[in-house]
Amino acid sequence: MAGIHNVLAGAFGGPLVTPTVEYLVIAGGGGGGASNGGGGGAGGYRTASGLDVTAGSAITVTVGGGGAGKNTSGGTVFGAGSDGGNSVFGTITSTGGGGGGGSLEAGRNGGSGGGGGNEGRAAGTGTAGQGNNGGSNSAGGGGGGAGAAGSGTNGGNGSSSSISGSSVTRGGGGAGRSSGATGGSGGGGGPNVNGTANTGGGGGGWNDTGSSSAGNGGSGIVIIRYEDIYPAAASTTGSPSVSVTGGYRIYTWTGSGSITF
Repeated sequence: MAGIHNVLAGAFGGPLVTPTVEYLVIAGGGGGGASNGGGGGAGGYRTASGLDVTAGSAITVTVGGGGAGKNTSGGTVFGAGSDGGNSVFGTITSTGGGGGGGSLEAGRNGGSGGGGGNEGRAAGTGTAGQGNNGGSNSAGGGGGGAGAAGSGTNGGNGSSSSISGSSVTRGGGGAGRSSGATGGSGGGGGPNVNGTANTGGGGGGWNDTGSSSAGNGGSGIVIIRYEDIYPAAASTTGSPSVSVTGGYRIYTWTGSGSITF
């Protein structure tokens, strides 16, 4: 009824109030660790509807980058991967994924935790409401995903959302370094493989065949939508893609920017 009220008000010359917004905010995934390294954890994954916005006030959008996988080309074969960057929509912040553990090193904490290093080193811890813990294994644990914890050397699976108009899975954890290990569904990288861009997927742990570096984490993404009975935003920055489908206006950022209603 509120939406009908607002449309009628606008038709008779009254103010059309701002919508409430549904959002999906995914941070950058963590990079994989070196030397029997763990997979990077997926970037924090936050989604909800009913967020109030204020007319005339710019809302900041930040899209976190993926964390760097540990590079061994300089002769250093030890070390954890770097954490992913946070993503932000106004007051909503998703935490970057934790880097995968290195040789004899624990995985790092994050939106989802990085997989533990070899010899059963502890996995990183995920952030409540955003992701899951990494896994531990003698060959490097899998990074945690948005939908499930890392399991052995496999990355945890991501979560699906239809906010963009069709169901898409994002936020998969990176695989540990063991041959045959798999990244989690939703952009998690296999051993040595980068997480997929704009999914927040974790990078795969370093497998010492064919590469000098563990996988980098995938960058994050910010998507919002609201009912198309409301007008387009007054302005945006950061060149978001904009579509109107299924009764919604949808804005998608793959780089940082802002929106003003």
